[in-house]
Amino acid sequence: MLNRRFPVELAIGLVAGWMSSPEAVAQETIAIVGATVIDGNGGEPLADATVVIEGDRIAAMGPSASTVVPDGARVIDGAGKFLTPGFVDTNVHTSLYGAGFGKHRKENAVFFWERGADIALESAQMHLKHGVTHIRDSYGQLPQLVEVRDAIANGHEVGPRMQVAGNIVGWGGAFSVTFSLIADSDLSLWEEQFSDHLAQGAGEDLMDMYPEELRVAINDYLDKGVDFVKYGGSSHWSYPTMIGFSPEAQRVIVEETHRRGLVAETHATNPESLRLAVEAGIDLIQHPELLAGRPYSEELLGQIRDRGVICAMLVNTITGEAWEQHLADVAAAEARLAGEGPSAEWGRLRRPVSREKTSFELRRERNALGHGNAMRRQNAKSLIDAGCIVTPGTDNFPAADIQFLREPKPIWQEPGIGTLMAIEGLVELGMTPSEAIVAGTRNGALAARGLDDFGTIEVGKFADLVLLDASPLEDIHNIRKQAMVMKEGKVIDVDALPTRPVMFVR
Repeated sequence: MLNRRFPVELAIGLVAGWMSSPEAVAQETIAIVGATVIDGNGGEPLADATVVIEGDRIAAMGPSASTVVPDGARVIDGAGKFLTPGFVDTNVHTSLYGAGFGKHRKENAVFFWERGADIALESAQMHLKHGVTHIRDSYGQLPQLVEVRDAIANGHEVGPRMQVAGNIVGWGGAFSVTFSLIADSDLSLWEEQFSDHLAQGAGEDLMDMYPEELRVAINDYLDKGVDFVKYGGSSHWSYPTMIGFSPEAQRVIVEETHRRGLVAETHATNPESLRLAVEAGIDLIQHPELLAGRPYSEELLGQIRDRGVICAMLVNTITGEAWEQHLADVAAAEARLAGEGPSAEWGRLRRPVSREKTSFELRRERNALGHGNAMRRQNAKSLIDAGCIVTPGTDNFPAADIQFLREPKPIWQEPGIGTLMAIEGLVELGMTPSEAIVAGTRNGALAARGLDDFGTIEVGKFADLVLLDASPLEDIHNIRKQAMVMKEGKVIDVDALPTRPVMFVR
């Protein structure tokens, strides 16, 4: 039963049943025999291999002819199948955040506020259902996310491992100027309370602080239990793109985050805001292909590559079905714009007048013709070609229940399947299938600072594994043909996910 209180802080608990769920029992020894292992390191695959799992970790791996299967082990026949590491998504949103891209998100958040934790769990489970065994939630309701993260980690719930950031530091929550371009004067009491709940004391006030005040505020926020910090190096929206923090303030955020041993990353979407963030020492850039419609300079590409800054790219929205939709939209816009102009009747009644188009009109035309998406795709290719460390960061989110939607949500931003589509999209942008798998496994673990424990198939690491019915090296789309998902040595009953459906179906 959910906690049904609705105070200003919106501290909604998880279902009490989670804490009374049976504790994890001792795990059996499992041997996957005969599969071709694609270990996530990018080397040659190992055909007819045996992988032995004891507890939650890989105990042995090698050719089946020379790898001993322990007595009493449960044997899974992998003949003719292909084994990859579990996939990693470095930028998801599993909880409700209420605003942006239509009123349906607010309606959904109001309707489902009592089930906020259930929705976060459900969204996380949809990732696991598709073989995504580790996710990083970079914006959402921190109290709910922490509870879901901990319930999964403690074995009370099934789900991928989670790392959570809560608010985007420096932004004021869902219904704010910084996040949604909504003025304070337009807010209801509920919107103000919900925004405060998301901001968790790390909102717009931080942009006005002296550096030493900011140092204290960041530590107060870190004390809330976040796993990494994402800050607003720029405003949310690309036009006009405002720089969020001074160079010194950005260094303070990064320094204090690093002092806790955590990753510091940014949302910075024009060239100068991104340069300042890179020079402040960030570890990761979310959606780095977003650069206010500008191409990358060689200097900025070099800074990102040479400093080893990880690029969590929003690939799923500029490739595959999303790109096909983009091309169709551009064609429709071109036809519409070609047909605009004075009508015949207008021409007979009024004298012709020529004038230059305003900058606003030109900007609307560029947007209609998809210039921003085209530049994002070009920038993504530039980052890959420059040799930057790339990993998928999909921005996947639950959005709203179907009862609040007039049109279906794009599948490429649905939890789980959107991650697979992003990995496929990396091949469309120029990677080999092997490189795309490395990006979606090893590089994701690197972004999570978890490479010692997961991201590749190696002895001693967590047994996060996906068994495929066909080779992803021959066709990357075969990552959808999943015969088995294993997380930390446990075979996941994907047909039973989500365990308590709210907006999705089993």
